[in-house]
Amino acid sequence: MKSEIMRVDKYISNQLNGVSRKDAKALCRKGEVLVNGNVVKNSDEKITAGKDTVTVQGEEIAYKKYVYIMLNKPQGYVCSTHDGKSPTVLELVPPELFREGLFPAGRLDKDTEGFVLLTNDGELAHKMLLPKSHVEKKYYVELEKPVEDYYISEFEKGMEIDGGDVCLPARIEFVPENEKACYVYISEGMYHQIKRMFHKLLNKVVFLKRVKIGNLEMNPDLALGECLELLHKDVEKIL
Repeated sequence: MKSEIMRVDKYISNQLNGVSRKDAKALCRKGEVLVNGNVVKNSDEKITAGKDTVTVQGEEIAYKKYVYIMLNKPQGYVCSTHDGKSPTVLELVPPELFREGLFPAGRLDKDTEGFVLLTNDGELAHKMLLPKSHVEKKYYVELEKPVEDYYISEFEKGMEIDGGDVCLPARIEFVPENEKACYVYISEGMYHQIKRMFHKLLNKVVFLKRVKIGNLEMNPDLALGECLELLHKDVEKIL
């Protein structure tokens, strides 16, 4: 991990959820911050993140440059850092997980549920969203009318949808216990893509939920609106 030089108050506010720069300055003034075992009262002192040892109120603060959060997005929230009209997915992140610079890596429609990755790692998000990366997303879909057998070949050949957009080949998987439900696998993310694909087939999506990104499935125990911090080994499954 590449070292990063920063002010000690910035380091503390970045690494301790719910602690502002103002709070960090106050902790320094009180003598409750140690760097490499030495009390630091000047909050503007520079440290090397990932190399220097920072202790706050007797507890060592480990350095994490990036965070990765799995969110089970409910309907009614938009995948944006700010909107002004509707609540955003960032409002669902609890204080203990929130980090400066968090954003949703990819989007789900306001009325779509499921797996959204939140991170402050712009490089990973860029790789994940590049068309050439072909990161496959899996969706659970419920339809107005039963799924037809010919949908398989229509999805596989890459259909042209309204507006002249041509989709990459996609996959569809039936749900035996529900003739109006299926799983859809796509490796791109056009605007309302799955809804438009079924509209082309004269059917209508009534419920849509993303359940997997790459090889990482959404935790089945994660309730709607809940977040879970991911380990690096989990994040690697996405790419």
